[in-house]
Amino acid sequence: MARTKKSEVNPAISDPAALGVAAEQASEFLKSLANPVRLRILCLLADGEATVGEITERLAARQSLISQHLALLRKDGLVRATRDGQSIRYALADIRVERLIGVLYETFCPRV
Repeated sequence: MARTKKSEVNPAISDPAALGVAAEQASEFLKSLANPVRLRILCLLADGEATVGEITERLAARQSLISQHLALLRKDGLVRATRDGQSIRYALADIRVERLIGVLYETFCPRV
C-alpha cells in the first residue's frame, strides 16, 4: 500500500479530538460487524432487499436468530426496514454501509 504524502493527509487527522471521534465511530461500526451471522446477513443484503423469511431460508438459520441479529443491525444503523404489505423488507441502511459492505462482500462473500 502506497504511503500518502503529508500534503495529501486529511486535515481532520491532525485534530486529535476529531480523530478520536472518528476512531470511536469506526470502532462501534466494526463491533457491529464482529459476528458471522450478522456478516452473512449483510452479505446477503448487499444483493438487495429481503424479508426475514427470505434471509432465514437463504442462510438456513432459525428465524428467531435472524430476527435478533436484524434488530441489532437496525439499532446500530446498518440496516433499514420498510413495510411492504404484511411483510417487512430489510436493506443496507445508507451509502457508507453499502461501500464498506461492498468491500467485505467482494473480498469475503462467496458467489452462490
